[in-house]
Amino acid sequence: MLPPQELSLYLLASLGFHFYSFYEVYKVSREHEEELDQEFELETSTLFGGLKKDPSDFEWNFWMEWGKQRLAWLLLGHATMSQLAALLAKKHRPWILTVYGVWACWCVLGTPGVAMVFLHAAVAFCVAQFRSLVLSWLCSLILLFTLRLHDVEEVKRRWYQTEGECYLLQFTLTVRCLSYTSFCLELCLQRPTERASFSFPWMLAYVFYYPVFHNGPILNFLEFCKQMQHPEFSTGQHSLCVLARGLGRLLCWWVLAELMVHLMYMHALYSSIPLLEAVSYWALGGLALAHVLFFYVKYLVLFGVPALLMRLDGLTPPPLPRCVSTMFSFSGMWRYVYIPLGGSQRGLLGTLLSTAMTFAFVSYWHGSYDDLWCWAALNWLGVTVESGARRLLETPCIQESLARRLSPQARRRLHAVLASCCTSMLILFNLVFLGGIQVGKTYWDRIFVRGWPWVTLSVLGFLYCCSHVGIAWAQTYTVH
Repeated sequence: MLPPQELSLYLLASLGFHFYSFYEVYKVSREHEEELDQEFELETSTLFGGLKKDPSDFEWNFWMEWGKQRLAWLLLGHATMSQLAALLAKKHRPWILTVYGVWACWCVLGTPGVAMVFLHAAVAFCVAQFRSLVLSWLCSLILLFTLRLHDVEEVKRRWYQTEGECYLLQFTLTVRCLSYTSFCLELCLQRPTERASFSFPWMLAYVFYYPVFHNGPILNFLEFCKQMQHPEFSTGQHSLCVLARGLGRLLCWWVLAELMVHLMYMHALYSSIPLLEAVSYWALGGLALAHVLFFYVKYLVLFGVPALLMRLDGLTPPPLPRCVSTMFSFSGMWRYVYIPLGGSQRGLLGTLLSTAMTFAFVSYWHGSYDDLWCWAALNWLGVTVESGARRLLETPCIQESLARRLSPQARRRLHAVLASCCTSMLILFNLVFLGGIQVGKTYWDRIFVRGWPWVTLSVLGFLYCCSHVGIAWAQTYTVH
């Protein structure tokens, strides 16, 4: 560890850079409010003293609207049903929750929605009986492909009265694809003596588990089955504490997200390339940080709600996401891709191929747009370059040379220098995902081409401070 005074300096500098750049974004938002209002129809809100709200983030508005309409009540019903089942019929609790999940799906998506989810699960289950990983992957890809066929979309529109219901079915089927894919792949990998839990009823219990039904996060089938059969229930008093703390965190995250879209019109500004070209470098950097931070806070809410319900059910949810500005490596950012594939243990060619295929699936799953393919290719390149550099730095001769010439603190600072480059590329690549290829090109041109050397070095210096904070955070998290 570095001296506490040095770490405190990095933390203060990092926070200072964040807040000042956000202030610059706030000023730009106020200066161009009328122009953005005419183009994007900013909404007048009663939440924060009549401030106008940037409605450009479709995902946030979509889930907040559905949450107020029905989903919040259905999730509350799940929590109540789960607690009653644990008290009165603990042995049959998985099947009670399955029935509730089917009923909740019917409440929001109707009979066609339930039938579609059931049909996809049944087809995937039948294909998995061949015990072929290739066939299971192909089945999942084909089912995803059918969701984007124009004729199928038209049929789904005839089932519902509003476009929002069609979108909800589309999101639900896309997320459920990950569930039945997990089930089928795990089934293919199990030995015949280990397949007792891989029955169709257990697949339905997994697919229709309601807290994660519409939007995730995804807990793999083996973990779900094991934890559902042997849940770790807490005492009533402890459960109330978990509930109170969880609701308190969710409220804070929700308020922060709403404040961001009321004070900083980053989504609307990202839709105007001329404004991105015209704003100051401070505002440009603040927009990048605000965009990735909002995406992070948004998913703390969207994944935090089901994670809280899973804890109350006695399950251990997947870890919540980390903000990209505190990430200091591609393999750390994509640990859910990189580590299950063997990290660097499969050899160079195996790692390159498996990570490329996985990023390709992620891109296809998200919609297979040009922006997504570009994002996937850039992240695959980042993982590849970083893993190659790590292999080089871990060779005995370089390790001995660094240990002989640099103190542990100096090696830590060198790590932060290299990590600042990774963080800058992680943020840039995420901007391609969130804003599109043109936004990524604008940032690359303004910061790394026209901004060389002073703007580029200033950005890397700021991210150097952030990298120290992220490394210290990761060390503390690992220890605890």
